[in-house]
Amino acid sequence: MLKSKTKLTAYLLAAICCVLGISAGGSLAYAADGDSYNYSVWGETVVSPSAYEATSLMTGNSLGVGAFKDPSDLHVTEDNEIYVLDTGNNRVVVLDEDYRQKAIIDSFEHDGATDTFLNPQGIFVTEQKHVLIADTGNKRVVHLDEKGRLAQIVEKPESELLPANFEFQPVRVVMDKAQRIYVMAIGVFDGLMEFSAEGAFTSYIGANRVWVDPVELFWKRLSTKAQRSQMVMFTPTEFTNMDINDEGFIYATSGDSGDTIRKLNAQGSDILRRTGFYKPQGDIRYTGALGPSRLIDVDITDSEIYSVLDSTRGRIFTYNGDGQFMYVFGGVGNRIGEFNTPVAIERVGDDFLVLDKAFGEITLFQTTEYGRTLNEAVRSYYRGDEERSLQLYEQTIHMNANLDFAYSGIGKAILRQGDYDDAMRYFKQSLDQPNYSKAFLLYRKEVLRANFSMIMTVVIGLAAVVLFVRIYRKKLARKRGVSFE
Repeated sequence: MLKSKTKLTAYLLAAICCVLGISAGGSLAYAADGDSYNYSVWGETVVSPSAYEATSLMTGNSLGVGAFKDPSDLHVTEDNEIYVLDTGNNRVVVLDEDYRQKAIIDSFEHDGATDTFLNPQGIFVTEQKHVLIADTGNKRVVHLDEKGRLAQIVEKPESELLPANFEFQPVRVVMDKAQRIYVMAIGVFDGLMEFSAEGAFTSYIGANRVWVDPVELFWKRLSTKAQRSQMVMFTPTEFTNMDINDEGFIYATSGDSGDTIRKLNAQGSDILRRTGFYKPQGDIRYTGALGPSRLIDVDITDSEIYSVLDSTRGRIFTYNGDGQFMYVFGGVGNRIGEFNTPVAIERVGDDFLVLDKAFGEITLFQTTEYGRTLNEAVRSYYRGDEERSLQLYEQTIHMNANLDFAYSGIGKAILRQGDYDDAMRYFKQSLDQPNYSKAFLLYRKEVLRANFSMIMTVVIGLAAVVLFVRIYRKKLARKRGVSFE
């Protein structure tokens, strides 16, 4: 009897813990395996191996540069130099690939005098090691050359597109290979501000679309002017961050309820591929008061893998070029690999750096075997190396049978090799209807082509039989008509 009561108590406690865990965590997402999970084709949370694990924690003191104060941005160059924007100290700390101090940028010569930064929020470094800093407090963008000399300053532009009371407060900046400068500024709802290589404002690009609640719009039309003034304004939302890839495409994040990740071409059109089971947006299942993910940074590993940072739950989500969810890691908390106020993410090779503004720390994440295999499988596929991609995807599903898009990846690799029948089988397993239809059409053409002679022989034979029967019936009908008369 005592044993039965003990078991009953244990079950009740377990149930209570589950309920509390869900409501406190604000999400149904975490799996038992190292805070890692994925989503099935049905949008259900499934267990996934960890793709990344936190291996070290770095502070300004441990790096020998003095404590960071409210750092706000990171940038890593192609040769793995790391630029930390130490906002509270109004400086840029430059580290080499071994995380040793290389330089401190806290001033520059301007008109014969020493000039400094004030509350800078964003940093970008070009291939030529030119440094662009969104010097927010001074309401300007500072462009320094590879030797730290002033190249130009972009200040408040004069344009008919801007209101008379406009204040230029840049918070993020990037530059393309044509030396056009793109600025994300506070209070700008018309998109990213584009400046020429000479620093002249040219236009806005990529304005966020306005999402209109039909019910709210209906009542707004029936309301008085005074009532309308109390209602929600249908205005575009601001971007929250941006990054640019080698091809000049800008990836931007925003806090609206529509497309929270966008890929902008030179005309400002969104060309991000969203062919996964659900569009890239962070968590798609959640509970509690925290609500959906708020994406505040984006990092482009290469043209076909990108990652975004969710400030709501401190998680980093990674997607392939088709918008399929690859893996997630991170969280909010006090353990290594968790954050208080994460603000920026960058890759160093295949490793990840995550900057925490409140803690003044940088966390280094390194790939597990599963993460390395999946990354290389995706890259091999987009490089056109079908055999390597097929091999790596098969290894991936042996480590994670719940990764539905990997079956689709195998199907795509096999499809490129021309084995349409086998590709159909994998697409069916992953419920990838568009690619299944494509494989089916190609398979049908292949079958028709391979059996064309036989099919045509049968068709001609059937046509001949039909013709013979028709002639025979006509002759028979004529004979019957003659004998009747």
